[in-house]
Amino acid sequence: MSSSLPPVSPPVICLAGPTAAGKSASTLALAERWPMEIINVDSATIYRGMDIGTAKPSLKEQAQVPQHLLDIRDPAQSYSAAEFRADTLRLIDDIRSRGRIPLLAGGTMMYYKALRDGLDDLPQADPALRAELEARAAIQGWPALHAELALLDPATAARLAPNDSQRIQRALEICQLTGQPMSALLQRDQRKPDDNDNQYLTISLEPSDRAALHARIEQRFDAMLARGLIDEVRGLRARPDLHPGLPSVRCVGYRQMWAHLDGEVDLDTAREQGIAATRQLAKRQITWLRAQPDRVIVDCLAADAVAQTIDAVAVALAGRS
Repeated sequence: MSSSLPPVSPPVICLAGPTAAGKSASTLALAERWPMEIINVDSATIYRGMDIGTAKPSLKEQAQVPQHLLDIRDPAQSYSAAEFRADTLRLIDDIRSRGRIPLLAGGTMMYYKALRDGLDDLPQADPALRAELEARAAIQGWPALHAELALLDPATAARLAPNDSQRIQRALEICQLTGQPMSALLQRDQRKPDDNDNQYLTISLEPSDRAALHARIEQRFDAMLARGLIDEVRGLRARPDLHPGLPSVRCVGYRQMWAHLDGEVDLDTAREQGIAATRQLAKRQITWLRAQPDRVIVDCLAADAVAQTIDAVAVALAGRS
């Protein structure tokens, strides 16, 4: 007697890991073995003209397999986690409609969280209010606005550094738009899970030796400098509509080279700061990944890391097509 149950869709493969973990090599190897399309989970490679410092897939790599969410914004524009979630859910459906498998790959953990857990029901950004807060910060400094936030929303202020301009601005914006502290809204809000009921498999490329990953990060940063990172940043800095307060310019590597070109630090110092900031980013990425209970761990430093990744996906896809 034949079953009337509908076929089970294969899981959405999520290949996550810290910067310099080797995600690109595993991604291309998976796409060679199965009919996959890549959805890039990266808050930096979305920007046009920012190729070297973001380690964006080369044109050759992009020609090997369909890739999505690359070069979708000008550096003067923003792109929210909510926009990523909406775009990705649509892309997952589109890719599956072509009989192919979605492969999410990247290291922006906020995007993974937004996709799988849903988003808080917080107000949209208010450009006029943000401009007002930035103008005040230019005069008073962000620590002064942080002190103001501590009076309005002590819980949020306690977890933010006095110079964390982006998050201080957002928290004050929410206070003024809603009349309530952001911490209270987050506590009350009911998260909306993936309403498409997708199943996800997270393969986490994690280092068995943090020092070895740090060495990789340093080598990769130096390779970016050799490829022309400073010239890339110089071209961005020449644009009158770009400034250090934008999310694009705040990307790791870019903000340090921008400060160097502004004369704030010499090149050696900017290099050291860029490497240190990249290592801190990797630490945050690893911390987030290790809090995920359902991930499949692959040692990114292992000689057979790519083969292990392929095996993990093969197990997940077996009998699910």
